[in-house]
Amino acid sequence: MRTSTLPDGLPILSRGRHRNPKRGACFMELASVLAGERWSDHPSCTHPLLAQLARQVNDAISDEGRRLLPPLIPSVVGLVGDEDTPVRLSVAVASRQLLDQPEATQRVLAAGLARAVEICGDDPALADQRHQARSALDLVPGAVAWVDRLEVRGRINRKAYAERCAPTMVRCSIEGVMNAGGPEADARLRDLLGVGIDAVKAATSLPQPEPPRRTPPQASPWSRGR
Repeated sequence: MRTSTLPDGLPILSRGRHRNPKRGACFMELASVLAGERWSDHPSCTHPLLAQLARQVNDAISDEGRRLLPPLIPSVVGLVGDEDTPVRLSVAVASRQLLDQPEATQRVLAAGLARAVEICGDDPALADQRHQARSALDLVPGAVAWVDRLEVRGRINRKAYAERCAPTMVRCSIEGVMNAGGPEADARLRDLLGVGIDAVKAATSLPQPEPPRRTPPQASPWSRGR
């Protein structure tokens, strides 16, 4: 039985995996409760990549910042996504705060976004993601030049992207925020989770692909305008 609100008496969110509620809970473990599934931080009610994002934000954010995450938990229940979810989610998260990421992180994310452009190809269902990835790459020419110097050969298929590129882009986006630190780190981490949720939710709510609508990447409220 699913519920859209958190019932009373649940444990406070804390880092890591917990064997049972008596030992605490992470974001996805509470999502499993709302979905009526067995206690797990890998419930079937949420797409695996979105669940990864939620777990990693849960673990990276401070104890104080984690107290602001519970209102987001009901929103991931039922977001199982589809074959396009790894592209939609990874592009949304990687491009969100790209300018504010450390240089090393920008390079990794630029490599992933370049691969995303390949995967999107001429697929009309992913036209927005292709444009978003290209627009994000235009913001970091130095990182793009670094990727070009790697001279990576051969194209990547959708399965390899979903299994390797997308999870790495999500993880590095979070690690970049952690490495940058600062007083806005918690807000930035929560923002990345919200962006990921919205990316999956937007696709889930559409019964079928609509004509491509070209829009620029969503501006980050922390952008320094470099």
